Amino acid sequence: MGTHTARRVLVTGALGQIGSELTLGLKDRYGADNVIATDIQPDTKKKLSGDVPFALLDVLKIENVEAVVQKYKVNTIYHLAALLSAVAERKPREGWDINMMGLLNVLDAARANKCSLFFPSSIGAFGPSTPQDGTPQDTVQRPESMYGVTKVAGELLCDYYFKRFGMDTRGVRFPGIISNGTLPGGGTTDYAVEIFYAAIKERRYTCFLKQGTSLDMMYMPDAIKAAIGVMEADPAKLKHRNSFNVTAMHFTPEMLAAEIRKHIEGFTMDYRVDPMRQRIADSWPNYMDDSAAREEWGWSPDFNLAAMTEDMIRVLGAKHVQGLLS
Repeated sequence: MGTHTARRVLVTGALGQIGSELTLGLKDRYGADNVIATDIQPDTKKKLSGDVPFALLDVLKIENVEAVVQKYKVNTIYHLAALLSAVAERKPREGWDINMMGLLNVLDAARANKCSLFFPSSIGAFGPSTPQDGTPQDTVQRPESMYGVTKVAGELLCDYYFKRFGMDTRGVRFPGIISNGTLPGGGTTDYAVEIFYAAIKERRYTCFLKQGTSLDMMYMPDAIKAAIGVMEADPAKLKHRNSFNVTAMHFTPEMLAAEIRKHIEGFTMDYRVDPMRQRIADSWPNYMDDSAAREEWGWSPDFNLAAMTEDMIRVLGAKHVQGLLS
């Protein structure tokens, strides 16, 4: 993946679903002393195990962002602080402020201190007028959720800072992320994590998306691999900078349930559709074309549906036996 010895990495939103696991992945790659975790909440549950330096940070206060970047001599920022799709839809004004003003503050602090910046976009950056099957890297983007609006604006803003100021901005468009480490935080694809907890504890699950809803998904180890991979890529080979489509698998709720049933006999699922989350899901692609990421920086996932399901049940099943599953 290229050289990585001199990175001093700051993670915003480090206690979130992706942030908590990405922080530990970055620590493994660059060393605990070279990764600084930040969040607006204190790390009371010791998610990060005290392994890396931790600082409280409100990304809406640019002077605080600047101070942390300078204090720790940061040269790379992973900006994950954001409100997710379902939460931002319930609080659209707050979603705009945190997702956009937070990004703008981090971009300005990064520019002033000559930092590279990773910005995660999302499948949510697309809308109903986007081609649904094999969604191209470059296509129409007219999302109908506040989360999607902020992701498109964020992609454009990062491109602007690269073209206008020569700043090293990069990013990927994540699909739904499935994690065995952290409970989901208000996303439209959360069912694909919740279902495993319910299957192991109760052998039944009520899904908030309707049967036949196909969405792109990715197992957390692949999400971390993508986030680190795009930042370590040779910039000379990047035709795009930001918002690379990346994906690993796509499935419907009933396909996932069938895969779980191979490991947990008697698992049953019914449906109670959440209209808001269903509306968001229906506006997203069935699956994305990630050939640009594969060609420009060698992206390839390690987990498909079968491998991810097996690993989730193994890890969560062990936690359940130990009484660690919340």
